[in-house]
Amino acid sequence: MSIIRATALTILVAAPATATAQIPDPSPARLVNAKALDCRFTTMATGTWKGGVADTSTKPAKLTVGFKAISTDEGTAESTVSGARSHITVRVSGNYLHLMQMEPFGALYVTTVFATDTKEGRLQAVHTRHEFTPVQVPGMTSRPELYVGDCEVGAK
Repeated sequence: MSIIRATALTILVAAPATATAQIPDPSPARLVNAKALDCRFTTMATGTWKGGVADTSTKPAKLTVGFKAISTDEGTAESTVSGARSHITVRVSGNYLHLMQMEPFGALYVTTVFATDTKEGRLQAVHTRHEFTPVQVPGMTSRPELYVGDCEVGAK
C-alpha cells in the first residue's frame, strides 16, 4: 500500500506544477515585443503640501518621454534622452508594460503603457515623477507629478 500512496502523492504534487506551466502568458504580444516607445503626455496633475495638507492641481502639458533598446526578457531599457544615466527596469504584467526609472539624484519615474488603443494605433499611458525639492523652479520637476497621454510602440 505504501507504493500506491507514494505514487498518488507524486501525481498530486506534480499535477499543479504541470498545470501552471501550461497557462499561456496573458500579456499582449504588442507589449511583450515592444523595442521602443515614443510617448506624449497632454495632461498633468501636480501634488504638493500646503500647510501640511496634501493638495493637487491639474493643467495641460506637453511632455514627451521615449525609450529604446527595450528588452522585456532581460527587463531593461534605455532612455532616448541623450546623456541620461538612469537605471531602467522593465516588466510586462498582464495588460501593462511598466518602465521604472531610478535617477542618480534619487527621483523615481514610472511609465506604464496599457494595452488599450487611443488613436492612430497609440496606446494609453501614464507617467509619474516621484520627486520633491523645497524650492520650486519653473520648468523643472520639484513636486510629485502625474501625466496622462499615450505612446507609440515601436519594434526597433
